[in-house]
Amino acid sequence: MADAERLICDSADLQEAGDGVRFKVMRFGRSEPAFVVRFKGAARAYLNRCVHVPRELDWQSGQFFDSEGALLICSMHGATYYPDTGKCHMGPCRNGGLVALPVV
Repeated sequence: MADAERLICDSADLQEAGDGVRFKVMRFGRSEPAFVVRFKGAARAYLNRCVHVPRELDWQSGQFFDSEGALLICSMHGATYYPDTGKCHMGPCRNGGLVALPVV
C-alpha cells in the first residue's frame, strides 16, 4: 500500500445514500476533515468543507445526505451538491464544487 493510501473503512460499511465515514487527510501540510459516502454503487470521498464558507457539511456526524438521499447538503447554508461529482446543485456554492479525493 502506498503512503497516501490507507484503509478508512470496509466498502461494506458504506450503505447506499446512507451515513458517511469521516476521516482526516493531510493536505498542503495541514490536517483537514474529509468524508466518504456511497452513491449509485460507488464510494465517493470529498473534503468536508462547504464551498461557500469553509464549514463542515454534516449536520450530525456522518450525515451528509438530504432527506431523500439524493444530494449532499451543507447543514449551515443549505447548499446542495451532487454526490457523484461534488458539483454545486443549488445554493450559495454558485457553480463551485466539493474537493474530490481519490478512492481506492
